[in-house]
Amino acid sequence: MDTNILLENGTNELEVLEFTLNNNHYGINVAKIREILAYQPVTPIPNAQPSVEGIFMPRDAMITVINLKQCLSLPVEGEQNGLFIITNFNKLDLAFHVDEVIGIHRVSWADIIEPDSTINAGENGVSTGVIKLDGKLVIILDFEKIVTDISPDTGLKVSDIEERGERQRCDSPIMMAEDSPLLSKLITDCLKKSGYTNLNVNNNGKEAWDKLQEYKKEGTVHDKVHCIITDIEMPIMDGHRLTKLVKSDSELKDIPLIIFSSLVNEEMRRKGESLGADAQLTKPEIGQLVDTVDQLIDRTGK
Repeated sequence: MDTNILLENGTNELEVLEFTLNNNHYGINVAKIREILAYQPVTPIPNAQPSVEGIFMPRDAMITVINLKQCLSLPVEGEQNGLFIITNFNKLDLAFHVDEVIGIHRVSWADIIEPDSTINAGENGVSTGVIKLDGKLVIILDFEKIVTDISPDTGLKVSDIEERGERQRCDSPIMMAEDSPLLSKLITDCLKKSGYTNLNVNNNGKEAWDKLQEYKKEGTVHDKVHCIITDIEMPIMDGHRLTKLVKSDSELKDIPLIIFSSLVNEEMRRKGESLGADAQLTKPEIGQLVDTVDQLIDRTGK
């Protein structure tokens, strides 16, 4: 899909594809989408997880089809029609079966409302936010969480950290910006097992940025933050906007900043580089994240 927004830097905006399931309205970040295809018959997989419809091969690559209604516990009906949204994130190509595509909306992350506990039950929630579009509420789905629930092996490779065993404690303070409660806990646990116990965890880029400003006023920012790890997709302020603000600030620009996101592909990597990110990693590679933190902190001599 062609979209100009991927060429722009740190605007704190995204494009959301709105689609329907049983007349309910949902959204997905366009940056995750490769293409949209009309429904076509799929080949069922014996003993597959119930949400997996089967596989198909639109060209040379085999793609698994996920039934989103099944994932969201919605009535499953009319499954021999609709559309396939073909996505790429976490190094996976997947198709999500939906009823209808409504259109693409350009919105600010600041306009996306964080789901409260009535919508998202902690680590079990599958919504990253809610936005009001054309008088209706559109729920932005957490597709990474949906896929990890279906196939846990696609999530963070925590085993990479466990195989390394406990390491010597390091007091270097690390700031994190991650909106997913599940991923935030997993990343935090992995960093602690790797010796990094001085962690400053934030739910979005705005929280992290506000703390950085507070530390600047105190004159303690370089004592309290030796490295920043940020997701890209977050309500209120996304990771690219945070990166731009940090790297444009004369007092903060030398703090190493790592983008750790399921969206890091070739196009998004170019965007992150132009914003000044010191490193960019895809989310399954938690072992590489720890190695990169080691290297960047060693480089700064802290």
